[in-house]
Amino acid sequence: MIHEDCELSGNTAENSSAKSMEQLIIRPLRLAEYNSVSQAMRLFTDTRSTETADEIWLIEHKPVYTLGQAAKLEHVLNPGAIPIEKTDRGGQVTYHGPGQLVVYPLLNLRRLNLNVRALVTLLEETIIEFLAGYAIHAQARKNAPGVYVNGAKIASIGLRIRRGFCYHGIAFNIAMDLKPFLGINPCGFSQLAVTQLSDLGGPSNLGMVADLFSQQLKAKLILQRKKADFPIENSTSTY
Repeated sequence: MIHEDCELSGNTAENSSAKSMEQLIIRPLRLAEYNSVSQAMRLFTDTRSTETADEIWLIEHKPVYTLGQAAKLEHVLNPGAIPIEKTDRGGQVTYHGPGQLVVYPLLNLRRLNLNVRALVTLLEETIIEFLAGYAIHAQARKNAPGVYVNGAKIASIGLRIRRGFCYHGIAFNIAMDLKPFLGINPCGFSQLAVTQLSDLGGPSNLGMVADLFSQQLKAKLILQRKKADFPIENSTSTY
């Protein structure tokens, strides 16, 4: 089920802080403008404490191109009527739109015993394992993080780490119009092919995919809790 443009309370982090540190809250899929969600993520991160429960937000964005902190305008080729928004995540330019599952893991990395590289690997592995459930063989790349199927990108990862807390996350192509990707060099790569789950024989129901994928990610994060501790630094990560 998609909830249209319902706003997150500015007290989300405050309310969550009373919950158990072991809890991980999954917010249901909703359709939303990029800016409102971006502002809510920053507010959550700025106001959360070390005891605030982690959350996973499931979003379907209205059409938008977003520019990460490393983005160059030369990679925006022909945006047409699609708005362009600057953001504080790492990375270059990408497209979000209906039919794409955007997953924002708002995590306390110290509590999860994760550094940024380990987090990216965990997110990539979760996507790869999810795709394998539909007999889709996918890979990650060291020089261009994200997930690829036969050289075409199916999922992008863009993160921001501040005070040991992570926000931004995954853009996973499910059943969308891929034409807007032709208006940019996705992730700064000229003529990078993109693909999506429904074109590869997977499901096209975004709500179903959101439910299944978020539960798989939650299980992966719970398993991660007992791994070795890593130092966390404030950083912008380019993925």
